[in-house]
Amino acid sequence: MGKNTGQHDRIRCISELLPTRDTLELLSGKWKILIIMALAAKGPSRFMELVRDIGNITPKMLSKELRDLEQNQLVTRTVLPTIPVTVEYALTDYGHTLRPVIAAMRDWGMKHRALMTGKETAKVKKKAA
Repeated sequence: MGKNTGQHDRIRCISELLPTRDTLELLSGKWKILIIMALAAKGPSRFMELVRDIGNITPKMLSKELRDLEQNQLVTRTVLPTIPVTVEYALTDYGHTLRPVIAAMRDWGMKHRALMTGKETAKVKKKAA
């Protein structure tokens, strides 16, 4: 029984690692999460608005990251019939499902930053104790 239980635990562990790896690969790099956050905060945005909102991202990199997010059904690209043509990007309903994941990452990051800079709040210190 012990051997089968160990094998079952190993399979369960691998089955949990694979989707986690998929998520990390999808959101890898320093830009995708920031793009998702910008679209979640402001709603549909034009390309140059995103360049300004995110800051320090080149148009070439933003274009690449938006294409990848669109391919993974997290972002939609809409060409508006204006002169000149306007392109607008928005989170899909599926893209919005990442909001709690990103919020949890932000919250953890804030606590970690406070811990590492020695600016822990009393609340954080109490939970650790």
